[in-house]
Formats: sequence, structure tokens, C-alpha cells
Amino acid sequence: MAQIVRTEDEGDPRLDDFRDLSTADRRPDRPGGRGLVVAEGTVVVRRLLASAYPPRALLGVERRIAELAPDLADVPVPAYVTSAEVMAKVVGFHLNRGVLAVADRAPQPDADEILARSRVVAVLEGVGDHENIGALFRNAAALGVDGVLLGAGCADPLYRRSVRVSMGNVLRVPFAPLTPWPSGLERVRAAGFRVAALTPRADSRTLREVAADGGRTALLLGSEGPGLTAEALDSADVAVRIPMSEGVDSLNVATAAAVAFYELAAAVN
Repeated sequence: MAQIVRTEDEGDPRLDDFRDLSTADRRPDRPGGRGLVVAEGTVVVRRLLASAYPPRALLGVERRIAELAPDLADVPVPAYVTSAEVMAKVVGFHLNRGVLAVADRAPQPDADEILARSRVVAVLEGVGDHENIGALFRNAAALGVDGVLLGAGCADPLYRRSVRVSMGNVLRVPFAPLTPWPSGLERVRAAGFRVAALTPRADSRTLREVAADGGRTALLLGSEGPGLTAEALDSADVAVRIPMSEGVDSLNVATAAAVAFYELAAAVN
């Protein structure tokens, strides 16, 4: 089980995995750091502990560590207990959720493995905002999407903010890079998927019509604002849209994805 370690020393080197999370060039989940996965709050920490990502340590106030005791019964890592004040000095900001966990990254399946065992996948292009990535993964987990493929310009799903916004679902939904881009979409098509590009273009088919056609579908989603590039749209098999009321022509990418995920997953269930 986890080893409970109490400390009130903000400079304790054993806490370095948690240090300065608000400073971009020192964050341990950044490429220049140690590539760690950082989970915040009891719900996300529980999902981390239940995932394939090997935990390294926890840091939290007494009450939060106690709440996690059942989850830590078979986890042989240190759980550092300290005050909220010391924790804030280590982390770099006050953490309302009261507990953090860090883990090493786990090997990911490649795109072909994900495609082989999926019916509905999301393919992202240019989604560089960590909160949008997190929200997309949360929606994918909730609405029956089997995996996520990352095209050019996408943020790392394992950055701390993405993990938090996803409520830990980036640790549950398999993902992989899809390269080269956009010609990598040929791999998706060769695996038996129809590539459907979500766009507000007036000449698009409605999402419900395309979903009713059945079959395995890869939903292609672009960045907030610019949307999909012309190259990505040209590489799709079909352009699809969500019908909207007059005067509204777009939705937040995570909201649009949720609508589309629901329609596609319902069609294959």
C-alpha cells in the first residue's frame, strides 16, 4: 500500500515532481520537463490510479489522502501529506482540489491498432487548445467513441490542463498520432472507415443522414475558429454538418463533437 509521508518542508526535494506547475518552462508535464502525467483532484487521481499509467507519488492535504485510502491499498508509492499552505508553495498556486498525483507515461497503441478495434473514432486537426482537447476526450469517453487520432497541430492530451478538463478520461480513451498528415487519412480509409469531415459548409450532408448510412466512421474535427484546412476537407469522403437555427453557423468544437459523437455512436449500437 502507499507509504504515508508527512512533510512541512516546501523545499523537500522529494516533492520536485509537483513543483512549479504554473511556470511553463519548469512544469514536469511539458516536453522540456520529465514528461510526467499530473492528475488533480480525487476523481481524476482515482482514474489515474486505475489506469495503465505507472504512479510515482501523491501530494495532498490529510483529508484528501484519507479519502483515497481504498484506492491506495495496492499502490506502493509515497503519498506526501502536508498543509494547504505548503502545497500551494510547492505547486505554485492554491489547489482547491487538495490532492495531486504524478505518473510516468504509458506506451500508447499506434493508429492501426486503434482502428482495428474501433467502430467510431475521432480524428483531430489543429486542436491546439488544452481545454478543448480535454473536453473532446471527456465527450468521447461519455458518448461511445472508441479512440482518438491526432493529426497535425494538436496539443498533447497528457498535459495537466487537458487531463483535468477531461476528468481523467484522456487516461481511458486510447489515442495515437496519425502521420503523415493529411495523407495518413488513407490508413483510416484502408481500415474500412468512412472519413466524415465536420464543417458548416452549406453543401454538406446532415450528420443524421450520414449516420443513418451505417458503417465505421472517422469523424474529422478541426480547430476552434479556423476549422479544418482545405487539404483535410479534400481528403475526406464526405462533408457533414449539424443543422442549426438561422443566424448561428458554428459551435464550440467540443460541443459540436458531442452532438456528432452521440449521433454516430447511436447509429452503430
